[in-house]
Amino acid sequence: QVQLVESGGGLVQAGGSLRLSCAASGSILSLNAMGWYRQAPGKQRELVATITRGGSTNYADSVKGRFTISRDNAKNTVYLQMNSLKPEDTAVYYCNAQGVHYGASGAVLPFNAWGQGTQVTVSS
Repeated sequence: QVQLVESGGGLVQAGGSLRLSCAASGSILSLNAMGWYRQAPGKQRELVATITRGGSTNYADSVKGRFTISRDNAKNTVYLQMNSLKPEDTAVYYCNAQGVHYGASGAVLPFNAWGQGTQVTVSS
């Protein structure tokens, strides 16, 4: 089983910065794409940014130039540096990781795991 633990959310004023972290643990054989998604009240969950194992990144247009996603493959950790935060960035941020792990029977199985979510609130 694979677990994702997020940290770094909180309350910040508009224009401020926050850094989110997400560490993956468990019987991971290979950790491939990792990413961040967010869900504001009354809205659907949306992609914020993704990063491949090789470091290729993809961002939502709304965060380009303000957010930076990165990862440490040795630590199975992904980060999201958020600068110039806006009130519209307020949401619960979820970490996602995809890869391959050892199942309970020892079989090699794909996984698509989600973190528990961390609240980011940006005040105006």
